Amino acid sequence: MFDNLSGRFEGIFKKIRGKGLLTQADVDEVLKEIRTALLEADVNVSVVRSVVDRIRDGAVGIELSKALDPSQQIVKIVNAELTAILGGETLKIAYASKPPTVVLMAGLQGSGKTTNSAKLAKWFVAQGRHPLLVGADLQRPAAVEQLRTLGGQIGVPVFSEPSDPVSTAARGLAEARRLGRDVLIVDTAGRLAIDPEMMEQIRQISDELSPDYTFLVIDAMTGQDAVNVAEAFHETLEIDGVILSKLDGDARGGAALSVKEVIGRPIAFASTGEKLDAFEQFHPDRMASRILGMGDVLTLIEQAEKAFEKDQAEEAAARLLEGEFTLDDFLEQLQSLKKMGPLGGILGMMPGMPKELKNAKVGDDDLKPIEAIIRSMTRDERRRPEIINGSRRQRIASGSGRSIAEVNRLVKQFGEMQKMMKRMGGAGGKGKKGKKGGLGALSGLGAGLGSGVPGLPGQMPGADPGGFSFPPSR
Repeated sequence: MFDNLSGRFEGIFKKIRGKGLLTQADVDEVLKEIRTALLEADVNVSVVRSVVDRIRDGAVGIELSKALDPSQQIVKIVNAELTAILGGETLKIAYASKPPTVVLMAGLQGSGKTTNSAKLAKWFVAQGRHPLLVGADLQRPAAVEQLRTLGGQIGVPVFSEPSDPVSTAARGLAEARRLGRDVLIVDTAGRLAIDPEMMEQIRQISDELSPDYTFLVIDAMTGQDAVNVAEAFHETLEIDGVILSKLDGDARGGAALSVKEVIGRPIAFASTGEKLDAFEQFHPDRMASRILGMGDVLTLIEQAEKAFEKDQAEEAAARLLEGEFTLDDFLEQLQSLKKMGPLGGILGMMPGMPKELKNAKVGDDDLKPIEAIIRSMTRDERRRPEIINGSRRQRIASGSGRSIAEVNRLVKQFGEMQKMMKRMGGAGGKGKKGKKGGLGALSGLGAGLGSGVPGLPGQMPGADPGGFSFPPSR
């Protein structure tokens, strides 16, 4: 997501980085390129104009600080402006004093409304809540059945009945109270385009339920059209927030960068993949940081803490920093790492990642050659790779279906990673466990990126050019 815009900003800031003084001509050129970058990202024209004007106002008469050079101050101003247009602050859900908290889902057909209703229900479950889903989309064939299937996958009950949508929603509310469910999520009907009948129906449902939150689901890939949809719905309903679907498929990001400025409502959640757990609260400051290539460490930590067993991860981190991290440990951490989501997305959250790595399409299948090689080793070989001689390499290559050269590179570069992490551990205090929830494994991955370990689709500057490539060549 935002790949194109992030790449453009990287190029813009590279031109002014290291300059001791920015002239007015420099500032004008930067603003011109920022304007072009935003327009190419399909950001609304009026939004682009406002953003560039505010950046200009902030950049005029920059007082040089001892801590920041002029280019860093420009980055700081742009970061603050991106954070503002993305919503400023994360939307905090306030629950109704008298349950259930009612959430009304609105949007066009095809925007992902039904799927995101289930994803939102799963998110509420993770917060310790007990939601009920209501299928009030009686317009689209099989919509209710789809919701029941998704509800079954996440263990959330679904209520619906073959009557009219308004009475179905009302009876769903009564059912939630009867069952003691503390959150009610109502999936409503959409159309391929906005029409008066659809708007009147959802207005009636809203009047009947008096929802605590009305979320508009928007397909991020529709660009500026998404803003037009948001404006139309906001005229009929009091939209509280936007859920952006298919954000992982939108390399431009125009919808995300336009909707808050146009309707004055924040992006509440973002759907970042097809799986039901590919759904997260939208943090404007973190997203702005990602766009500007500064990573998103907080989200990375949160995902790691969900995926890794705390005690095992801390033990692995300690061994990693002591240079005792084995290929068994590494294999175990790879399994946990895959639970965090697509590896390409994880790399995008790491600060300082080269563009080639952030944009790489890396999936679980790309890790299989690494796993095959490690699993073809004996227990002693995984614990002490230095004992792997020529005949052992031949056996491992045959057993894994990979080449001897690939086995050689993996063993060599894993050794380099161990040495690097041992040096880092010595600098920071040997055996220090200050990494929680899988951050030890992430540190190892970061070290691996520097040395070409373990089989990633590119390398950081200065890495061994003989790195283990993705996918490994046969």
